[in-house]
Amino acid sequence: MSTPPAETRTEPDGSTTLVWRRGYPDPVEDVWAAITESERLGRWIGTWTGTPRVGGTVAFTVTGEVDAGGEVAEPVDARIVACDPPHRLVVDLPETGSDRVWHLDLTVEPADAGAVLVFAQSLPEGLSSADVDAGWRWYLDRFGASLAGTPMPDWQAYAPT
Repeated sequence: MSTPPAETRTEPDGSTTLVWRRGYPDPVEDVWAAITESERLGRWIGTWTGTPRVGGTVAFTVTGEVDAGGEVAEPVDARIVACDPPHRLVVDLPETGSDRVWHLDLTVEPADAGAVLVFAQSLPEGLSSADVDAGWRWYLDRFGASLAGTPMPDWQAYAPT
């Protein structure tokens, strides 16, 4: 497992945000494409259909769980809160079977040797930061593997004990 744990940030309203920062040798535009283009996104987490626009929704289907022994999820309506290509994407992703919404804020920054992805999620009430951290570390390592064209990591190396 190569992805370090998230930083924990306490927001002014007392809520918690988990933040992961990962560097990649790829250019900003390539990292952006891997988090926004359905076919590229499908290589590591899931796909979307629809017409993306700020304030609108796309049908997002998580497919990555299959590699962890799960099933392809039913599509959910992911709301696009903000989009500033190729640097920032903010999405509200409803949790299947729950009234919780995962607020995801992704920023792609240029770096000396490629790009840095800053991935932040507001921690929904009732969820363990350790569980959320384990899942996103696995997905971020899958993201890195999709960029590098290397084998996907094994979920068992990340699963909380």
